[in-house]
Amino acid sequence: MPKQEIKLYYNNVMANVIGDEHGITKKQWADLKKKVQPLIPKIMEEIIGHESPPKKTRTVYGLLPTKKKIAKDVRKLVDGIDDPDDPDYPKEGLKKGCENLVVFGIGGSALGNIALQTALNPYMYNMDENQREDKDKQTRPRLFVFDNVDPAQLKSFLNWLGGGLNKTVFNVISKSGKTSETAAQFMIIRDMLINKLSKTDYQKRVVATTDADKKKSILRKIAKTDELQTLEVPDDVGGRFSVLSAVGLFSAAMCGIDIDFLLEGARDMNTRISEDFDKNPAAINAAINYHFYTHGKPISVMMPYSYALKDMADWYRQLWAESLGKVKFSAGNEVHIGPTPVKALGVTDQHSQVQLYREGPNDKLFTFLQVNNFEKDIKIGPAPDGAEELGFLAGKNLSALLNDEKKATEYALLTDKRPCLTVLFDRVNAYTIGQFIYLYEVTTSFVGALFGINPYDQPAVELGKEATFALMGKTGDYEDGYTYEQFAGDIQIKTNVDKDFLV
Repeated sequence: MPKQEIKLYYNNVMANVIGDEHGITKKQWADLKKKVQPLIPKIMEEIIGHESPPKKTRTVYGLLPTKKKIAKDVRKLVDGIDDPDDPDYPKEGLKKGCENLVVFGIGGSALGNIALQTALNPYMYNMDENQREDKDKQTRPRLFVFDNVDPAQLKSFLNWLGGGLNKTVFNVISKSGKTSETAAQFMIIRDMLINKLSKTDYQKRVVATTDADKKKSILRKIAKTDELQTLEVPDDVGGRFSVLSAVGLFSAAMCGIDIDFLLEGARDMNTRISEDFDKNPAAINAAINYHFYTHGKPISVMMPYSYALKDMADWYRQLWAESLGKVKFSAGNEVHIGPTPVKALGVTDQHSQVQLYREGPNDKLFTFLQVNNFEKDIKIGPAPDGAEELGFLAGKNLSALLNDEKKATEYALLTDKRPCLTVLFDRVNAYTIGQFIYLYEVTTSFVGALFGINPYDQPAVELGKEATFALMGKTGDYEDGYTYEQFAGDIQIKTNVDKDFLV
């Protein structure tokens, strides 16, 4: 399979294009290079090193593309093995006879799965069995990812599933097993499988992806007790950085995505992001984002001109928001930091957001995702009689229209001095998607270093989780001498509806 590269095009953020007030001048560029260049070895040590900065300020997501055991364990479960002496995996893979794959997870345990599926499988994948056939004429499962606890949504799915429970595999993803949403979904399905089928069927139909240590993960403890099939969430890798682990690879492999090619693309990008600044797309991307955040443009808009890439923008939103939205203390003061990521879709949002983007505040950096060669294309038919003014479209490929729309939008934004980046995909395939994921993960690490914050934790998420525990009736101490029951009471005082303010 031919390899293509993604490229970062950044001329349209420069002062020679959009002027000194809103663009990056030569002096500013030189200063950025001087600031970022020393960070390159530091970031490489953070993400792949073994000398270990303090555990709280490091991650090892950079090792994921090189860990062959992760992909091997995934393929064993998906495709089965020929070794009858191996007690850990079924001889027959889970893909055989599986009509539906359901992922229960939230945030980083879901968004990567969705993004890979949208990018690398056909638009009608779930609807058309022909589009789910592999080269051996085996039909791959449909994929359903539940990253919410909306009861109407899940009930509708379960009603549709009906008697297909015994042809469905459920992948429960939670590092700690304590995520309320995923735990609730798992408990519903566990009860259904045991009562409608059998304990043996339940064991065959569930894969728990969680921390390896049962002292850290209640889901690992349950999996051991219930004798469930398991995959591992790597230690020192946060959920939003975990798509290239078993968290994202299992559903990808089940649905026929070439996970080896995906990881190869990430490894290729790893060689590029270890280069000096001038050849380093992650360092340059981070420098540009950092510059505009510190020069009055705190909003970062990602706008794919490809339906296949639309959920990559969703994945990016979590990566950017959860990693870079932090408070730090400087000179005794709280400093709140964080660019706001916004998802748009070309051409759809030319008709819903570009009015704001051109005439509203000049407080945004735009990143377009452009595909040069689409896997499939359609030629536009002739203009109808009496509509000769549409003749300019006749005979053109739809891909040409889509990419010309991107250029037109970019030109309009540049006319109003709005800075624009473009990530160019030669093609969308597993290799280039692996490159893109790794590029943005490392870009995030660089921006975190420039901000002087830890991009690998998410302390502000915890209060909402604990508040949910309290409201759902958890007992015991929340903090020393302060119980969950008391905590729930205080939450109710602030959140119950005051009818005096209801109109």
